[in-house]
Amino acid sequence: MSSTVKEIISKLPEAFDKALEQGDLLFFPSTVHKHTESNVEFEIRLCPALQKKPALPTPNFDPHTKELPVQEHNGGTSDPFSPPYIPNLHVGDLKDESGTEYVLLLNKYSVISQHFLLVTKEFKSQTAPLMPPELVQIYMLLLAARDAQRPFFAFYNCGDNSGASQPHKHVQFIPMEGEDGPPTDLLARSIKLEHPDKPFTLTALPYANHVFRLPALRSTTPLHELENTLTQAFLALLDLAISTIRHDPDYPAGRPSYNVVMTLEHIQIIPRKLENHILSETGEKLSVNALGYAGMLLVKSEEELEVVKKEGICTILKSVGVKSVHDIQVAGTSLEADGAALASS
Repeated sequence: MSSTVKEIISKLPEAFDKALEQGDLLFFPSTVHKHTESNVEFEIRLCPALQKKPALPTPNFDPHTKELPVQEHNGGTSDPFSPPYIPNLHVGDLKDESGTEYVLLLNKYSVISQHFLLVTKEFKSQTAPLMPPELVQIYMLLLAARDAQRPFFAFYNCGDNSGASQPHKHVQFIPMEGEDGPPTDLLARSIKLEHPDKPFTLTALPYANHVFRLPALRSTTPLHELENTLTQAFLALLDLAISTIRHDPDYPAGRPSYNVVMTLEHIQIIPRKLENHILSETGEKLSVNALGYAGMLLVKSEEELEVVKKEGICTILKSVGVKSVHDIQVAGTSLEADGAALASS
């Protein structure tokens, strides 16, 4: 039986505690270290226990795959997002207006309490863009969380160079620390726009990023209006991301990869060129997903923490992102933003 978004959010604390207590969910304690670059107070989360986390197989991101082959692995299928679900990780189900069903699952390997996922019940590829009904479900969950005074933000890793860990389409939700939101959203919020209905970019950041400021939407907003607003914003950003990729002659062949970060105030899309950054001092790989572009990186040791700070978070994000050509793309139609309102091109 389907739940409401309000019911899903209300179930999270008890569901998380029960799954942790009964051993169906692994929680890795961590500490957050603040590091400021380019007017952003980045968060580097240090979690030494992740060194013991089981390595996941490399996902197959074939966009033509209709469903995953069933392969026995430790008594289960190769797709952890397909049934049968572990009961203590299964928070509930949602159904949109068209009848499409979604499953809400707790993240089995959690660094942050109540980290959960919105998963398509029927297999869909993680290389596919977010669809209008999916955008609505994401936004309605964020609204319900805010109304419960436990705000979350959402992120989506699309494509094989995005940092996604599973090929089955899923959007992830992380609780905010207070009501401030992720670091790059704070930067976006500080921008004064003359044309708030146009995409803009955070020019303080040295990589292509496309941002849209959402108007005030509520759970009482008519569904068609909510869907139209979110869809138009998302498509405007996706068009810019794909245009950015086409300007890069060295971009790898295949479907584009990008990260999406979504709050109640903004949608960000960041095109991706590589999944991993090679740390120059150690030669080790550092995987980056949408959380990195939200301003939140994860490291597994004190040594890696110091290397990341020394290398520079912006350097890391730039190396796995794409060069910005935003001024070329939107000249005469939008504004660039660098922390203050600028005149229209």
